[in-house]
Amino acid sequence: MNPFRRRRHGSAPVLAMLTWVYILWSLLPVLIAVRISFNSGKSKSSFQSTSFRWYWGDLNSSVWHSDELHTAMLNTLKIAALCMLIATPIGVAMAIGLQRWRGKLSNAANGLMLVPIVTPEIVFGVALFLVFTQMYTGLPSGITRQVLGHVTFTLSFVVVIIRSRLAAIGTQYEEAARDLGASRLQAIRLVLLPLLSPAIFASVMVVFATSIDDFVISSFLSTGAATDTVPIKIYGGAKGSSTPALNALATVMLLFTMAAVALAALAVRAMNRRGGEPVGAAGGLAGLSG
Repeated sequence: MNPFRRRRHGSAPVLAMLTWVYILWSLLPVLIAVRISFNSGKSKSSFQSTSFRWYWGDLNSSVWHSDELHTAMLNTLKIAALCMLIATPIGVAMAIGLQRWRGKLSNAANGLMLVPIVTPEIVFGVALFLVFTQMYTGLPSGITRQVLGHVTFTLSFVVVIIRSRLAAIGTQYEEAARDLGASRLQAIRLVLLPLLSPAIFASVMVVFATSIDDFVISSFLSTGAATDTVPIKIYGGAKGSSTPALNALATVMLLFTMAAVALAALAVRAMNRRGGEPVGAAGGLAGLSG
């Protein structure tokens, strides 16, 4: 028996144990915060009897009845939805353009697309704040600037995801469509976009999950309570006296984020399974040949 194989198999249980210890250690604070959201009293440091008071039972400060928490939740969902609608189509178009760009500046442009990803978010937030307050002062403050900041930050994620899919599928399907008489736009609409649909969906979910959890950019571009998001509200409540209603609000947003990530994971899995000729490409080519 190969000694290297035996050594590798012997280390597998240790690595698995370390992985589970890390997962449990990371989830423990989250689970504690979720459990406190079901407290019947106002304590945020100890477990009390289970109740849905802070979800809909309390008529003044529960998630269901508090106007302040409603505003934060609606702002968060509004910014995330607008960010998805704006960043995804622009990112798809930029990814297709960068994939086809052949020139001396193409490598520089590809490298610049990674700057928002590798730049610390605190630096990115300060830069956006200075840009909007010193240069683009005519733009409406509040939600508009927050949306633009989120779009600027998440656009690179869309481009990276779409470009990885473009590199995987190659150019043969689009070239076949052109050979069958399709114009460039027809080939993109009927063949390329169906091929990219799993990656586009994954991009939408990643943008949503990133935007809904963002604190730094939202806080730098916020103008007060009317434009506060859920992360800002949670941060402000953690510094002062608050009730477990913020834990309940965080739990609700956690469910939104987990649902978005789960949908993105399913989309990526579907994309990987469709490694052969995708159905959308076959349908598009059949329509062109017909």
